[in-house]
Amino acid sequence: MSDEPALRRTRVWYRPMIARDRSEKHRASTPLELLFDLCFVVAVSAVAGQLHHSLAEHEVGHGIASYLVVFLAIWWGWVNFSWFASAFDTDDMPYRIATFVQIVGALVVAAGVSDAWHGDLTIMVAGYVLMRLAMVGQWLRAARQEPRCRPAALRYALGITLVQVGWLLRLAVPESWFYPSFLVLMAAELLVPVWAERAAATSWHPRHIGERYGLFTLIVLGESVLAASNALQEALGSGHSAGGLVAVGIAGVVIVFSMWWLYFDQPAHVRMATATQGYVWGYGHYVIFGSAAAVGVGLELVIDHDTHASHLGGVGTALTLTVPIALYLLSVWLLHVGPRNACRPIAIGYPVAAVLVVVVSFTPLPVYLAALVVAALVATTVIATHGHAVAD
Repeated sequence: MSDEPALRRTRVWYRPMIARDRSEKHRASTPLELLFDLCFVVAVSAVAGQLHHSLAEHEVGHGIASYLVVFLAIWWGWVNFSWFASAFDTDDMPYRIATFVQIVGALVVAAGVSDAWHGDLTIMVAGYVLMRLAMVGQWLRAARQEPRCRPAALRYALGITLVQVGWLLRLAVPESWFYPSFLVLMAAELLVPVWAERAAATSWHPRHIGERYGLFTLIVLGESVLAASNALQEALGSGHSAGGLVAVGIAGVVIVFSMWWLYFDQPAHVRMATATQGYVWGYGHYVIFGSAAAVGVGLELVIDHDTHASHLGGVGTALTLTVPIALYLLSVWLLHVGPRNACRPIAIGYPVAAVLVVVVSFTPLPVYLAALVVAALVATTVIATHGHAVAD
């Protein structure tokens, strides 16, 4: 086995940015990547908090639209760093400093979430452009030091730069152009990797990417863990119906545990055998991440409803929880399980469970029945796959 991992543990302040080996053994997330993820917790928490406020005030349309836009910016900044690091992580001083700049940009994005929710994107765009221009510097370094990937790296640098100019110019357009201009620029962002990789494929590591996405899934599931904890804290420390809030907290824990189980039940790297599969899998996680974070918001709104702190009705409150769960189940089904999965109980079970979760919104006990449905899906997967080998 290559001594590359041991070599990389040696402290070196500068090393050439050479593409990493796609078949490298024991490729794991680095402490710097974990720090990057940790700082993104702040941004995810900020956007979830704004969605909670909007839905609680019955500003459903504005809240959902703003959530989709702001979360997309946060997600895309994380995605670009993670895929670049999978191929070119040198862990030397210039690389660390560039990553720190991106982290600062993420924190600025988080600071601008509230203003962006009310139509002022100045702070958020400033943070986002800072993240992306730091990424341009990384790609230019890769282009200079790694000849094999130079065509792709130069395309990345050019494409990202042009789109950032577009984001800055977008600040001056009329408010009525907000959504059309946003969709055009975001489409351009998503197409840059497709265009660049056609020139020369970068050596991203499937197992490493799978681990990175798994770690971000844990971050967004943390919002639901916090919501369940808040329900238990509210029950123990207030004059409200303690029994009902404890039950909500327990149901929330069951939902979170089930979501975790279903996501990590299948190995991720087997879904990225080709570049096209990598794009579909990587881009599709926007729905997984966004819905998982929204489940925590839904649990918080259930607590608000039980304590009479929300303006939403019973069915509306239930839907804020059940719709994100259903979207999560469907996206995990499409990306991790596959509609054509040879195990038919699993292939059929996910969409059936997603439909049932939404249906229980119109029953008197939506939270508890939703928890029962996702727990039953976990039981189905365990029973259906008992004795079957898991792909390595």
